[in-house]
Amino acid sequence: MAIPALEIKGLQAWYGESHVLHGVDMIVQPGEVVTLLGRNGAGRTSTMRAVLGLTGTRKGSIKVHGVETISMATHRIAHHGIGYCPEERGIFSSLSCEENLLLPPKLKGVGEGMSIEEIYDMFPNLADRRHSQGTRLSGGEQQMLAVARILRTGARLLLLDEISEGLAPVIVQALARMIQTLRGKGYTVVMVEQNFRFAAPLADRFYVMEHGRMVEAFNASDLNAKMPILNELLGV
Repeated sequence: MAIPALEIKGLQAWYGESHVLHGVDMIVQPGEVVTLLGRNGAGRTSTMRAVLGLTGTRKGSIKVHGVETISMATHRIAHHGIGYCPEERGIFSSLSCEENLLLPPKLKGVGEGMSIEEIYDMFPNLADRRHSQGTRLSGGEQQMLAVARILRTGARLLLLDEISEGLAPVIVQALARMIQTLRGKGYTVVMVEQNFRFAAPLADRFYVMEHGRMVEAFNASDLNAKMPILNELLGV
């Protein structure tokens, strides 16, 4: 049995005095695409942030590729081959598209990141805009750049937070193709998504959160049978 790419057990997390995660359990196998579903405020983004040590206090267990990281600082966790694309993207507006791609350091102890040429092959839009400032990129291009920048580091476990939000359908389709390509290359992807139509065809498995807890977990093959429960939990 392969060592899980991500294994979370009994995770509790706080922002200051606010207790936001209440015993989260989750397991993601290498090469899987897993989607976290739930209403706004259910704890999905907090789970992502807790994995990276970006919440306040954390208790429980978070193993990344078999290594316990619950007591590690964020920069130490990243060196275990994990990359996070937050909802706000974090593009450096004063740098060109290509300068943003050249900025991330390679992670020690993990494989080589994607070359600039591989990035441009996957994202032709970025090749066309390589000399454009970050502020001049469209929302969709900025989202592509945010994901591409992670791929440059060598990270093989990707945490993607609402990457399709507010984007034109043609860009959402391009992001879907990207995730399929990454799965084909053996990357592991965990997505937080409100766009159920985007996430449903891509994911191998689903977790559903409510009030800081996992309340459902099922395989893609069970999706149709679970739709009545999802309608109740999500209003999809």
